[in-house]
Amino acid sequence: MSGPLMFGTPRRIRRGATLTLVFGTILATGAAAGSLAEPRQPARTARIAEAPAAGSGRDDAKEPPTKGASTGADAKSGRHTADGDPVPVDTEGIAREIAQGKVGPQAVRRLVSRSGDRWSSFYTAQEYAGLQEALDGRYVGTGLWVRRIDGGRIQVARVQSGSPAQRAGVRVGDVLDSIDSARCTGLAVTEVVAALRGDNVPGSTVTLTVQQGGRDRTVTMQRATLATEAVTVSRPDGPEGPTDIAIDAFTLGTGKQVQAAVKGAEHGVLLDLRGNSGGLVEEAVAVASAFLDGGLVATYDVHGQQQALYAAPGGDTTEPLVVLVDGGTMSAAELLAGALQDRGRAVVVGSRTFGKGSVQMPSPLPDGSVAELTVGHYSLPDGRGVDGRGIEPDVQVGGGQDAAAEAREVIAGLGPPS
Repeated sequence: MSGPLMFGTPRRIRRGATLTLVFGTILATGAAAGSLAEPRQPARTARIAEAPAAGSGRDDAKEPPTKGASTGADAKSGRHTADGDPVPVDTEGIAREIAQGKVGPQAVRRLVSRSGDRWSSFYTAQEYAGLQEALDGRYVGTGLWVRRIDGGRIQVARVQSGSPAQRAGVRVGDVLDSIDSARCTGLAVTEVVAALRGDNVPGSTVTLTVQQGGRDRTVTMQRATLATEAVTVSRPDGPEGPTDIAIDAFTLGTGKQVQAAVKGAEHGVLLDLRGNSGGLVEEAVAVASAFLDGGLVATYDVHGQQQALYAAPGGDTTEPLVVLVDGGTMSAAELLAGALQDRGRAVVVGSRTFGKGSVQMPSPLPDGSVAELTVGHYSLPDGRGVDGRGIEPDVQVGGGQDAAAEAREVIAGLGPPS
């Protein structure tokens, strides 16, 4: 299930037209923000959403897909004709009925579920408020990233600094046995993440039983409002090596963080978009602006009417740039990777991306709930579509190969800026 969070204003789009490319299964992780009594009403503006997937997850966001597990073929969805073509969905008609007050929330929920469109979604007011909050760069949770390992066990993959989990002594490598007495083994990561988040109420209590250092520990903590950590900057090869910039999602402020990191890069940039399933389009465009001197990033249509996204002028166009992608690279991340590829600015390394490029339009109901209906698709600067196809890397890296090592070889071959 896809989910919008907050609507930003992309650069150089006509007033009132905003666009969000949002990560997928936040709703499936229990993202309703119970602490928000007055959710913001969404403007009637377009966004690009993407797919749910399976893999590892964290309790500050959605469940990211298993890297390399999904292909463009997975993006095809909904009902099809005998010839294999998608059956058209009258989303404009459904939106018109909502605007005219002819249907209530329950009827809209049924219409969305029966539409045959995998990407159309329905959210309660609280669910929508939680999604908006997450793209603001905040979430309510414990600060744990988790993944499935052998036997369906759930292991702690990362603990956020300063989080309730860290203060309670939970460590990377611990195995989660239970959350509030409910066994974790065999559960999907999304279910575990949902349990960690609870009802998204700061101060609510959760009790975990973990296997740590050969013994069982039971720890109780209070959920807190934490900042997301969407951008990680590192130089694993030292000061003479490239700057690695990994983006998990395009949340508020991502563009500025990347632009600052690029200014400090002197030996190339490795932009890691693996497992990135989207976020705010203005932030994706801002990241593109760090590497481009203006120009087209993408176009999109809303019921056949074309709009365009442009990079801001003044970006670094000389620093060697390699973009890492995989089957978990979706939506806004595909838009960014494809734009840099089409503009000849980057070498794309990895495996084919997911292939999600449909545009959704939110239709608010009087009770604050929101229906999001597919209204169009986006295209990259050279005119190619992404939906159902994905982006083919310039340098293909097969399963079992080290994509990051391959990317380093490529960036070394690009040479210093001239």
